Order: sequence, then structure tokens, then C-alpha cells
Amino acid sequence: MTSKRLRSLGLLGGVLFALPALAADPILIGASITQSPPGSVVQGTQVKDGMEILKDMINAKGGVLGRQIQVLYEDNQGIPEKGRAATEKLITSNKVVALAGGHQSSVCLAEIEVAHRYKIPYVNTNCWSDDVRKRGYPEVFNTSPYNTLVSSSMADTLATMKVKRVVAFAENTDYGIGQAKLTGELLKQKAPNVEYKYETLDRASKDFTAAILPLRANPPDVVVLTMLPPAAYLVMNQMYEQGVAPSPKTLMYDGGGLADYPDFWQNVKEGGRYLLSFALYHPQMPQTQLARDIAAEYKKRTGGDINRLVLQAADSLHLVVEGIKAAKSTDPEKLAQALRTMKFDSLRGIGNFSTKPGYSFQQWLDIPYVNYQLTAIKQPVGQTVLIQAPGRKFDAGKIVRPAK
Repeated sequence: MTSKRLRSLGLLGGVLFALPALAADPILIGASITQSPPGSVVQGTQVKDGMEILKDMINAKGGVLGRQIQVLYEDNQGIPEKGRAATEKLITSNKVVALAGGHQSSVCLAEIEVAHRYKIPYVNTNCWSDDVRKRGYPEVFNTSPYNTLVSSSMADTLATMKVKRVVAFAENTDYGIGQAKLTGELLKQKAPNVEYKYETLDRASKDFTAAILPLRANPPDVVVLTMLPPAAYLVMNQMYEQGVAPSPKTLMYDGGGLADYPDFWQNVKEGGRYLLSFALYHPQMPQTQLARDIAAEYKKRTGGDINRLVLQAADSLHLVVEGIKAAKSTDPEKLAQALRTMKFDSLRGIGNFSTKPGYSFQQWLDIPYVNYQLTAIKQPVGQTVLIQAPGRKFDAGKIVRPAK
């Protein structure tokens, strides 16, 4: 080899060694969310907002294990079959190490079958159906609210109100039917003399007057809603238009945190006044510093106030990241083992996952919640009347009814 060529190779080697080391590949986390109808697009938007804010915060501080976090999103349209296909793609094609962001129960139930088959950790953001837990899959972890918690709280509320007759409208999904049915079962235990029935409504429908009109002749004390937007908004408006609720006789009680949504008031207007709501966030609840930081960033990016779903989404991604730190690995099996055993510092409080079978399996049981009432049109959540809060029993004496 000539001396000229040796010198050339030496110069080339020097250049190569002088180049900065290539950045480590990002850690890929999958999120199957609703980004187009017929599912709840507003939920999908809020889930993505929460995950993106937390991801950016983590990456700005150097990521985890020296690598950046990247969240890959797939649109499931709120349809189980599309959720199943999205999850399969994220795992097999994109090679994600974990999944988070699920926010509609019927879709979650399809997706966890795929996660279980491939043994990929799946952190449930907002799928309430108890059946997600009852399948007992060791890969599925639940920071989401769950129907037993919500239905138990609602049954307590209705019993405390000393109502005589309750009608529930449930959307035709695992979440809607499951929550409405369980609320009735628990109410029967707490107040056996209360008359309770539920009716299943098609979430794709635009006209619910056939179900509402019979209530004019025989109005119940409370109409319980276990429905998501946009169908929930239509039912509220049509009940108001038909003079069923709110009225001096009949109040609406929402079991899905509808007033949290940024488009709530622009869709319901007068129909939202006097609404009782089970909710998972209120500004008066204790907040961690990270939750406050996320709220400030959400306000900066969107101009709106934080709500529970943004926090839940950020929380589910936070848990994945904390699990990776605890496992010191992105290996799915090691990550799942870390999630099972660690005590986590959630955005909403300190907790751990229950090992009891049934609705408790790998569920954070002690999720904080409130019950409040909207008493004015366009009322911000922070100005609502808190009727029950962590450490405070439900006070039926605070409930306000229309004068006429």
C-alpha cells in the first residue's frame, strides 16, 4: 500500500472518529386513539394532548435511559376491529415496547387481546369497563377509572338523595351498558325500594326523542347518563327541549365526566345547567407539582383549562416511563415485571396495582374522585358546587333545582 493511500486512510479515520456519536434510537411507545368518527374524537384529542405534553417534558430533560421518547399514534375511530388492527401494527411493524392511551372500553377489550398475545405491556388510560380487568391479563395495567368505582359512588349519591325512581340512558357499548347495569345492582343493595331501569341507546343515532318522550308523562327523579359525546350532548339537549330535565322534578346525573370536555358548553348550553356529575378532576382537589406543570403547559398550548382526561393520558405515559426507569430496560417482560411490583408516584396520587382478581386486577383502586353540580350556564368546573370530595361525604343539601 502506498504511503499516499495510507495518509488518505488515516485522514478518513480521523474524520470518522471526530464525528459525534450517533444518537441512540428513540424508545417507541404506541397509542391507539380515536381521531375520526364514530368514536369520541374529543377524547382522542385530549389523550394525545396529555401524552405529547409529558413526552416533551421528559425529552427536554434528556429522555429516559439516555434515549428520547417517541409516541406513535394510530386512529381506531372508536371501532374495536380497527383498534385491534392498530395495535397489531404498532407491535409488529413499529416495534413499540409498550402501549398506552386506550380510552374507549369496547376498543380496549379488542386491543388487550393483541397485547396479551405478544406479551407487550398495555397501560389503560380511560377504559372503564370492569371486563378489561376481569380478563386477568398480566400485561394490562389500569390507571383508568373503573365501572365499579363509578357505579358505587353514583349508587351512594342516589341513595343519599332519597330518590324513588331513576331511569338510566346507556350507550350501546361495554362501558355504557356495564356501568348502567352495575349502578342499578349496587343501588338495589343500598336502597332496595328505589325503582331503577336502564335503556340502551345507539351512540350513532341523532334522534333520541322516542326514548325521552315517555318520561314526560311519568318523570323520574333522576335521569342517569352513561354516555359519551356526541350522543350524550344530543340526549341532554333533547331532554331539555322536551321539558323532561332539568326540571323541578327531574335532574340529570352524568357518570362520564361530560363537563370536563372543552366543547361541553358550546354543545349543550341551557341543557347543562343543574347537571350533577361524577368527576375525576376538580381544581380544588390536591395536585402534584407535575400535574400543575402539565396544566400550565396545556393552558399555554390550547388556551383551555386542564381536565381529568389530559391528566389521565399523561399519567399513563408517565407510568410507562417510570416502569422503564425501574426496570432499567425497555424489554417488555422486564418492564411488565417492574410495573407489577413498583409503588408509583402518579400525577393524581401515590398508588400501586392490586393483585386481587376480578375488577381489581392490576387496577389502581384508590383513584380520587368528586361529585359536583353545575349551577350556571358556561360555568367553569372550578366554580361548580362541590357536593362530595375526597375526605368529604356527599351533601344532598347543596343540590340546587330549577325554580320552574
